[in-house]
Amino acid sequence: MEKKNIDWSSIGFAYMPTDYRYVSNFKDGKWDEGTLSTDPNIVLNECAGVLQYSQSVFEGLKAYTTEDGHIVTFRPDLNAERMAASAARLEMPVFPKERFIDAVEQVVKANAAWVPPYGSGATLYLRPYMFGSNAVIGVKPADEYQFRILTTPVGPYFKGGAKPITIRVSDYDRAAPCGTGNIKAGLNYAMSLHAIVDAHKQGFDENMYLDPKTRTKVEETGGANFIFVTKDGKVVTPKSDSILPSITRRSLIYVAKEYLGLEAEEREVYFDEVKDFAECGLCGTAAVISPVGKINDHGKEICFPSGMEKMGPVIQKLYDTLTGIQMGRIEAPKGWIHVIE
Repeated sequence: MEKKNIDWSSIGFAYMPTDYRYVSNFKDGKWDEGTLSTDPNIVLNECAGVLQYSQSVFEGLKAYTTEDGHIVTFRPDLNAERMAASAARLEMPVFPKERFIDAVEQVVKANAAWVPPYGSGATLYLRPYMFGSNAVIGVKPADEYQFRILTTPVGPYFKGGAKPITIRVSDYDRAAPCGTGNIKAGLNYAMSLHAIVDAHKQGFDENMYLDPKTRTKVEETGGANFIFVTKDGKVVTPKSDSILPSITRRSLIYVAKEYLGLEAEEREVYFDEVKDFAECGLCGTAAVISPVGKINDHGKEICFPSGMEKMGPVIQKLYDTLTGIQMGRIEAPKGWIHVIE
């Protein structure tokens, strides 16, 4: 299929409507067959559950053009499983895993002309989401829901290379100790908006949230998990019941062990030990890894030996290996790459 006439290298990480989106409705206890739609607009009752009580969950994944010309997605089965867990936590009906993957296939095929070409640095971002759609005035779960997937081409996250960022230790909590921090609910991200706007005003790129119970352990940022590297080359990621189980983080841990032969562990990370790490990064779908060069703890700076000019050597290897797998330059573990066409 002929690609859209777009300067792929100039687009940013922003919404650009494509030709089709996938829509399925839940009513009377079951999901309908689902369909592709050309209409990007949603019409809701003023009392819809999502508007009154924020009953919504979402996912994020990408479609890539690989080196051999195939269009693929990366581990969509894990997105389906995570969305199912998110929905169950908010008393929403689970959209079946097989149907989730089929919907991803349908919407990517329909928008194949919008999947950026290999080598452009750009990708097609997919946003599956679900929300309570019928009128709800009492505090209770909705009875009807809509599941949708929108797609939008996004440019390379790092234009001109991945420069390390500066983050701060936040005075705000991202999630409650026994709350919804471990699911991908829209309300979690609303909670972080004031903190990130304030961080930007103060000259920082992101927030580091500590655990809400003791404020002694590293959790995550508003939209990414942390990954650290010790001075002897071990990869460490924080473990907590109140952070999102990142698919990128899980993939990086596997890559560290199985591809790079590194020690890697998921464990509680106390803030007091952060100063002793050699490298730090934020990992997620958008950038894979964003290197962190400096952390500001209320005026006291923690500067990582990897510096402020480029990724540290271990994080760079992790980044290169995982993106190589995603783009088809490196052989992937079985089941990681889902070929669309």
